[in-house]
Amino acid sequence: MPWGVFVMLFRNQKQWGWFGETLDSIKSIQIRQALSQALTIGLIVTSALIIWKGLICMTGSESPVVVVLSESMEPGFARGDILFLRMSKDPIRAGEIVVFNVDGRDIRIVHRVIKVHEQKDTGEVYVLTKGDNNDDDDRSLYARGRRWLHRRHSMGRAVGFLPDVGWVTIIMTEKPIIKYILIGALGLLVITSKD
Repeated sequence: MPWGVFVMLFRNQKQWGWFGETLDSIKSIQIRQALSQALTIGLIVTSALIIWKGLICMTGSESPVVVVLSESMEPGFARGDILFLRMSKDPIRAGEIVVFNVDGRDIRIVHRVIKVHEQKDTGEVYVLTKGDNNDDDDRSLYARGRRWLHRRHSMGRAVGFLPDVGWVTIIMTEKPIIKYILIGALGLLVITSKD
């Protein structure tokens, strides 16, 4: 068919109208699919945040789940184990495993309470911690001049754990490129899904 005849056929209002409607319907499907995928991603993120905030409320801990990052608590807890924390008003006792923050550091430390000290005049309770696999107590880890930890340093007590599940977090922290690859792959999966 010569090019001129082809152009004339598409200039015909009926055929162009049908073709235009088809293009419009394809565009509207793509827009609806894009909106649906954006809504799905938003729901996934919102659900994760709701679950996290719910865990915070239920456990009373600002970080109800932590990953063991070192071998200092072996053989009890190995690097890569996930700990579940709970914060309660009960007094901390020697032998309990606590997670604490040290002033001026961003890292959380998982160690066992080896001594509890109560000040007679104020009733304040202070604790001394140590990793099961360490030779010395944690005083060298505490903020300068601090010999004991106060309750406000504690993020919670270990109430349960899952072995080795935290390796995913450790690998993504140590090799950020893997984190970006996983996020990209999940985003691509959501974008290309038909449902």
